[in-house]
Amino acid sequence: MLLPTLISREQLEQREAAFLAGYATPSTLSGGREYPEAESQRRTAFQRDRDRVLHTSAFRRLEHKTQVFLNVQGDHYRTRLTHTLEVQQVARSLALTLGLNETLAETVALAHDLGHPPFGHAGEKILDELLSGYGGFDHNLQAQRIVRVLEQRYTSFPGLNLTRATLDGLNKHHRTELPEGQVQPSLEAQLVDAADALAYTAHDIDDGLRSGLLQGEQLQELDLWQGLLERTGGLTPHTRLGRHVLHRELLGWLIGDLGQCSAERIAASGVQSLAEVQGYSERLIGYSGPVKGYLRQTRRFLYANLYGHWQVERQREQAEAVLTQLYTRFVTKPALLPPQAHVLADRVGLERAACDYIAGMTDRYALETYAHLTPPTGGQGW
Repeated sequence: MLLPTLISREQLEQREAAFLAGYATPSTLSGGREYPEAESQRRTAFQRDRDRVLHTSAFRRLEHKTQVFLNVQGDHYRTRLTHTLEVQQVARSLALTLGLNETLAETVALAHDLGHPPFGHAGEKILDELLSGYGGFDHNLQAQRIVRVLEQRYTSFPGLNLTRATLDGLNKHHRTELPEGQVQPSLEAQLVDAADALAYTAHDIDDGLRSGLLQGEQLQELDLWQGLLERTGGLTPHTRLGRHVLHRELLGWLIGDLGQCSAERIAASGVQSLAEVQGYSERLIGYSGPVKGYLRQTRRFLYANLYGHWQVERQREQAEAVLTQLYTRFVTKPALLPPQAHVLADRVGLERAACDYIAGMTDRYALETYAHLTPPTGGQGW
């Protein structure tokens, strides 16, 4: 029996050349790696990046990190991991539709939230305040630290040694960190950015309704919701099935609009290469004017009615107490930090090393560590 012929990396790259649009990012234009490595025989550069991200400890920890609701509050609410997978699904699907490199889009999507600390955006804000005199904290920049420094999996270099194209994709919120002369990130990175906003808008509404913190009647003030009801014949979210159908239809609507509008913008721009995309005056991946306005209005609504809900604010208070106490304790008594944090502290300072350690914690581990270090009397005599 003849064994099938294994496809080589060169053949995969030839396939990309044949099927990707000219404005996409082929693996042959990955930009290389900071530390030179021999190419894989069977994987493209971006496949290799994706696999390295998937096998990190930081990626696994996303399962137990907050999106909106604490991980300990229920099994059905989104976590950072499920959010990441939803972004990956949207980004990969649209990349295929638009002729982009779906593997690069997938890789950036999988890595884009690696830097989130425990307790979601509340945790990020607290760490930023605690580190105000030491450079602050930003989850996008922390993702860069994780893949470039903190993940230790190789003996010949720190971090994951990802390609420049993947690292640039993680810079999508920080244009000043793009290479000199580059104005925009790749279309794959732009797509992940848009898919991120799409996913959290849709699933935060769904989780808000599931939790009871949002009511269908409240959503009536949103143009997005009115448009969704028109598309579904007035279906209500008062049953589990109704909520599932509405969520699915909302995703379909937003994905369709993003794909169609992005295709029209790309065609109108006339860009024919990655270099032209990177030098273009504006982003080419985006929504139509009406839908963009709907999403902006919905985002304001969610901040006021979900993220600012009194029960979510209680989570924020808990997060502030836990993270502040952990940080204060670690910087005043460094002996409580594990050995790897001490090695890092010698290079970046105790405050940043303590922050890196805390940011890597899951919600559960942060709560357990806080409880372990806090006497039953409520903190007297710490």
